[in-house]
Amino acid sequence: MGQPQNESGAWSAAKTKAVTLLAIGQTRLELLGNELELGRLSAMRQLMLALAMMFCIGLGVVLTIVGLSLLFWEQRLMVVAMAGALVWGLALYFYFGLRQGAKTTEPLFNASLAELQEDLRQLKAATRHGRAPD
Repeated sequence: MGQPQNESGAWSAAKTKAVTLLAIGQTRLELLGNELELGRLSAMRQLMLALAMMFCIGLGVVLTIVGLSLLFWEQRLMVVAMAGALVWGLALYFYFGLRQGAKTTEPLFNASLAELQEDLRQLKAATRHGRAPD
């Protein structure tokens, strides 16, 4: 009768470990989902701000050129040429600003990967295949 209790104990321990692993997996998937949602919200916000900025700049440039052309009617060709040069300069400035912003974003799934690496380190330490925990 002692043998069935051992099998029952081993089976219970295996089930407990399986439940623990599933809980860890669920937590990691929830973290991944949170990171995806934050990334999506950040991208949408950046897109909306960029579109609003482009609209305002475009409208402002057109109104400024029209106003300056009316004010300096005799030199309207010079006003339009200078406005064109200014618009190209601003376009380059915004291009490099957006490019710099894209370089400084945090890598996708950074927190999830760090948590998975820590899980792997702890599992290796628990099975004595890796170094002992710190």
